[in-house]
Amino acid sequence: MASDPARGVLVRIRAVLPSLRPAQRRVADAVLRDPAGTAELSIGRLAQECETSVATVLRFCHSAGFQGYPDLRLALARETSREAAGKADATALSPDIERDDTLADIVAKIAFSDAKAVEDTAATLDLAALGRAVEAVADARRIDIYGLGASGFVGQDLHQKLHRIGLLAFVWPDPHAALTSAALLDAQCVAIGISHTGTTIDTVDALRAARESGARTIGITNFEPSPLTDCADLVLTTAARETTFRSGAMASRIAQLAVIDCLFVGVAQRSYDRTVSALSRTYRAIQSRRTPAQPAARLRDH
Repeated sequence: MASDPARGVLVRIRAVLPSLRPAQRRVADAVLRDPAGTAELSIGRLAQECETSVATVLRFCHSAGFQGYPDLRLALARETSREAAGKADATALSPDIERDDTLADIVAKIAFSDAKAVEDTAATLDLAALGRAVEAVADARRIDIYGLGASGFVGQDLHQKLHRIGLLAFVWPDPHAALTSAALLDAQCVAIGISHTGTTIDTVDALRAARESGARTIGITNFEPSPLTDCADLVLTTAARETTFRSGAMASRIAQLAVIDCLFVGVAQRSYDRTVSALSRTYRAIQSRRTPAQPAARLRDH
């Protein structure tokens, strides 16, 4: 898990939410709705309030990565205590957009939500998995990247970064092209699938096909477990919330971009001198194509 699992307890619960059974989901909803209050409840009382059994509460704890209910209560107490000082601001800046919000409210909420997504992602990112992903990408003969929609834009950003430091990388936003590429990979290749929900069927199919071809697979998603993580050898999770009007929102993309930046910089650092040289050469190539400055009089004539 992350280097500070207590801090990420609510993030972890949101991440497993889609995979929970209905009774466990009621427990998760109760915890997310009032984490401080839940920390004060006995396991029997929480089960009663959620109209379920003590055994179901225990199964929920295990699904969220805790050994038992005492561990969950302790983590909730630590997290709510840590955030108590900023609780009023966090409440005022709920990411949900309300009917009567002013434009200033909207700007503040979006800024808060995006910053929170990056903060929570950094706090809960599995550093061991990230390290193995860095090694896999740095040593790969070829890197293929899959993603659709907003995640496709993130994939294009990662492709551009890797390509610019001299690595052989491809991005495949078209589902058929993605499957074709996956069929041609081998054990010296790495395939990266990006999906916020982890359920985008075309991305999942491409990553699964890449794994069947022998490639090392990396999944970048907000939810674990999910279909994407089922076919990923390594999983890097984000921690963003999509809310009213904001499905596929900037918060999820910013969180994904933060993860791929960490991945890219880790890879680049592995070959520091070569990376600096490649970046310098590509920068000079772009600079040489810029139009020289023209006198002000000539600019006015046109």
